[in-house]
Amino acid sequence: MTVAVGVTGNATELFRANTAHSPSYFALRRAAGGLSPSGGGRDIVDFCIPCNPYFPSPAMYEKLQESMRDILTYYPSSTDVITNELCSLLGLNPQTVAMGNGSTELITWIDHLLVRESLAIPIPTFGRWTDQPMETGKRVDMFLLPEAAGFALDPAAFVAFVRARGSRTAVICNPNNPDGGFLPKHAVVALMDALSDLDLVVIDESFLDFSDAEAWPSVADEAVLRPNVIVLRSLGKNFGLHGIRFGYLVANPALAGKVRRMLPKWNLNSFAEAVVFMLKDHREEYAQSLRMVSRDRQEMTWQLAALPGLTVYPSQGNFVFVKLPDGVDGAVLRDRLLAEHGVLVRECGNKLGSSSRFMRLVVRPQADVQRLLTGLSTVLYGSTWYAAPAPAAAAPVQEQPPPPPQPAPQQLPQIQPAPPPQPLPQIQQAPPPQPLYEQPFAPPPAPPQPVYEVRREPQPQPQPQVQPQPQPQVQPQFQPRAEGPATDMYPALAAEVPPAFAAVPSGTPRPALYWQDAS
Repeated sequence: MTVAVGVTGNATELFRANTAHSPSYFALRRAAGGLSPSGGGRDIVDFCIPCNPYFPSPAMYEKLQESMRDILTYYPSSTDVITNELCSLLGLNPQTVAMGNGSTELITWIDHLLVRESLAIPIPTFGRWTDQPMETGKRVDMFLLPEAAGFALDPAAFVAFVRARGSRTAVICNPNNPDGGFLPKHAVVALMDALSDLDLVVIDESFLDFSDAEAWPSVADEAVLRPNVIVLRSLGKNFGLHGIRFGYLVANPALAGKVRRMLPKWNLNSFAEAVVFMLKDHREEYAQSLRMVSRDRQEMTWQLAALPGLTVYPSQGNFVFVKLPDGVDGAVLRDRLLAEHGVLVRECGNKLGSSSRFMRLVVRPQADVQRLLTGLSTVLYGSTWYAAPAPAAAAPVQEQPPPPPQPAPQQLPQIQPAPPPQPLPQIQQAPPPQPLYEQPFAPPPAPPQPVYEVRREPQPQPQPQVQPQPQPQVQPQFQPRAEGPATDMYPALAAEVPPAFAAVPSGTPRPALYWQDAS
């Protein structure tokens, strides 16, 4: 999303007005005074809404614009017609599929029709899976994903939790939102088998198309063989078209038919129909967009991990989950990034199982990531130490033959110099914003001097051995002890400088980067 804003203060207030979700594009645009992306102000780079930035292709947008009048004027075809076209592309049996006006509509009907008294789900996760059943009076059993394990889901521990709580429905998101945690296909199938006695098991694969861990990670084919399993898929997220509300579920014919019969007529709009019937001509562009997102995710992960104090978790979605440095409030960071740098991020303080120390950042092209990194380093550390890659060196210039001699220019009349300008009044500059992270990360200074210095006392030169002469025996006389120690009775202290004090190590610590073996 790119929108020009004029008054960013109004935009930041929208986050406090709605605590459940981030404000929409249209709300931000209205807060900015209705400016268009080319109408002035500063463009906002959106790292909040998890859309595919490379799809649809420009050719698809042009075709949609050409058909805009018809799309807005006429009723769409029946849902069965649109579903049959989608199933022909995906190789699915239409009797096992139900299409909805976005995945949220399908979650609502799953809750009303199939969820009885309780539902178990790992958290943090997509908010509608916890909010929807609670709104209808169901008990939601929340299995907290451990931060120490990088928010990775242990299937055996989750099954044990379901048994202990007596939950009748179990839901997992794969990859999970917001952390991007991923379970391989064999682990998901084993989980479905272990919970085969439940009323319902839902595998939400809304972001699975962005995964590159396995060639065929979906369990949709296995779901149609089981009487209690539903696989949920989202088209808006995958196609970068959140405004077109369409998604689908896959289940055995009896389960899918139960949901399909309850859906309202014409729950899919003409935009959804137009896009579904365009897909067969643009499958290669879609596959290429997923490869580009995978490449950008890897680059973005390592670039964020280079920021001091930031913890980055591995992801198989089109977003990256990060933990902020100690003492940083994510809401304050979000507001300053938007107001000072035009960067919109998703602060996760309103997600169950998360806190304001965490942010979910959508994967975007490198040009946008450079702006995010510059904003983060400036707001967090009070320094623009992060530098974008230098441009490629220019090609060497070919030497040109010397130009022919030109006639001497004519003497121009003398011009009286203008009087010197009057000095302008001094303007008091506002103090710069304070960094959110106390530890400075400007370019490293010169190594400081040692804390203390111990010098080695010069050792006396050895003297030639002299044979002692026998001395007459003399009765020792009592001598009173002198006040204070005799300085010549103690040799000078000689010690090596401890290595810890020899020099202060330069550089800054690198943050932890958790990794959970997918096997």
